[in-house]
Amino acid sequence: MPIADALAAVRASIRASAAAAERDPSDVRLLAVSKGHPADAVRAAYAAGQRDFGENYVQELVSKARALADLGDLRWHFIGHLQRNKARDVARVATTIHTVDRIELAQELDRRADGPLDVLVEVNVAAEPQKSGCLPEATLALLDGLRGFEKLRVIGLMAIPPATEDPEAAGPHFAALRTLAERARAAGHAEVRELSMGMSHDFDVAVREGSTWVRVGTAIFGARATKAYASESAG
Repeated sequence: MPIADALAAVRASIRASAAAAERDPSDVRLLAVSKGHPADAVRAAYAAGQRDFGENYVQELVSKARALADLGDLRWHFIGHLQRNKARDVARVATTIHTVDRIELAQELDRRADGPLDVLVEVNVAAEPQKSGCLPEATLALLDGLRGFEKLRVIGLMAIPPATEDPEAAGPHFAALRTLAERARAAGHAEVRELSMGMSHDFDVAVREGSTWVRVGTAIFGARATKAYASESAG
């Protein structure tokens, strides 16, 4: 399916999911995950009206940002695990980072960013030992620690639930993230408004549970064209 048609189908599905959940469709935004796809694929999605793109690997992000520098209003989001030694590269390219999970990384991002940088706290909602992310019980303390930075602006929470073929199985984890955001706001973190959750196979469930950013790759771009950056230490 052409990328423009796939984008239209995904957007229609998001609208339908929002309507079914009695939500305003404009409250749910689409992040097109271009990981593993060439710059030309991003350019095709851009031509079809998409402006927000997500990348998991630092080298791939930097390479595509350079190749697509002529698209001035394209917005890059970083959605992969990030190590401090790559913070400078990401902070100078991305407008939003979805995977801040420790204060040391936030300090480095704040030091390296050229200007304001939106960040979300990644929460390991199921406490999976193989995954990065702040544990749910430590999230409020991390949010407290993120106050007062010069350039970082915390805007919400992000999560990747345990892998499963059943989209409904992700529902309780999405609900847990929504509840955690509600607790954060009740504790004085009014800035925690965004929920980055839901991917190609389960975004309808995520929308039902309150997602404001759905991260969709395969349903737009098809199977990944390459895994060239899969071994990147910061990815």
